[in-house]
Amino acid sequence: MHIGHIPLANRLFVAPMAGVTDRPFRQLCKALGAGYAVSEMVTSRKDLWDSLKTSRRANHEGEPGPIAVQIAGTDAEMMAEAALYNVDRGAQIIDINMGCPAKKVCNKWAGSALMQNEALALEIAEAVVQACAPRNVPVTLKMRTGWSQEHKNAVALARAFEGVGIQMLTVHGRTREQGYRGQAEYDTIAAVKAAVRVPVVANGDITSPEKAREVLAATGADAIMIGRAAQGRPWIFREIAHYLATGEHLAPPLVAEVRRLLLDHLQDHYRLYGEFTGMRSARKHIAWYVRALPGGEAFRQHINTIEDCSEQWHAVARYLDAIGQRMDRLPPAHTEDADPSEKQEDLAA
Repeated sequence: MHIGHIPLANRLFVAPMAGVTDRPFRQLCKALGAGYAVSEMVTSRKDLWDSLKTSRRANHEGEPGPIAVQIAGTDAEMMAEAALYNVDRGAQIIDINMGCPAKKVCNKWAGSALMQNEALALEIAEAVVQACAPRNVPVTLKMRTGWSQEHKNAVALARAFEGVGIQMLTVHGRTREQGYRGQAEYDTIAAVKAAVRVPVVANGDITSPEKAREVLAATGADAIMIGRAAQGRPWIFREIAHYLATGEHLAPPLVAEVRRLLLDHLQDHYRLYGEFTGMRSARKHIAWYVRALPGGEAFRQHINTIEDCSEQWHAVARYLDAIGQRMDRLPPAHTEDADPSEKQEDLAA
């Protein structure tokens, strides 16, 4: 599969999620079987580009390509400028966010709110494509099925976006109105796939290898995008790849491997964020890793009392050493661990 002229390793993608898909997490998912990962959203507001938050989101040091950066905003000229800003900093693919349902984004008429203003949505897409074309940088776009159940316009918008040069479309199978409630539906994604010739990616409630196969079959999509199900379970990508290729399940990962992966992830996380912010922002990742393990909830509560990186790291090491004495492998995954109704500011939604 390709995005424009850029080849991808496979059709298993990591969704952009605010506060989650930073460089350490993207690199980990790619190492464990993801063929493509999109960064956290970068604002189109020029006055925020020099902020520490934006600089961390724009950090791609040592990350294997292709480097994809998601941008969000409501002004076509500003979005075009933001695209070039990120291209100058290493982006090889620009993704436009028209899928985020978060109120703080939609209240500014960005994210999925743009689906209510089709003319502006198209103007933004065209401006970004035209800005990126001289650099030979493909532009992709992420959207929902529509604003509400009564206003599903993903198919019409998909045709229009393809017409102005968008080279891949990702569709989350919910409306903005749904947020993360209810179940994702895939009929609209199938209709988008039938309406356009560019690659289409299906997103929403893909929590297991079986569900991945089901969604690919139901939609005819070229790829699938996984967000919350990869939190604390980044090896889900290799599990899905193996299942799609063989029809068989991989054994759960060894506790010793998870120990190594998590401890390495924490060290990379600390290096990006610094000790204080790194220690605090790592808590959620640790909680996701241990939520299905014996004593996981008690350990999560303990981790939240630790205020030192080294102490946090060694606590995780000791906990997983103890788990390793009780079992060789993790327990089999339960898909309900990735509850689609869970409140998560998932910018791939």
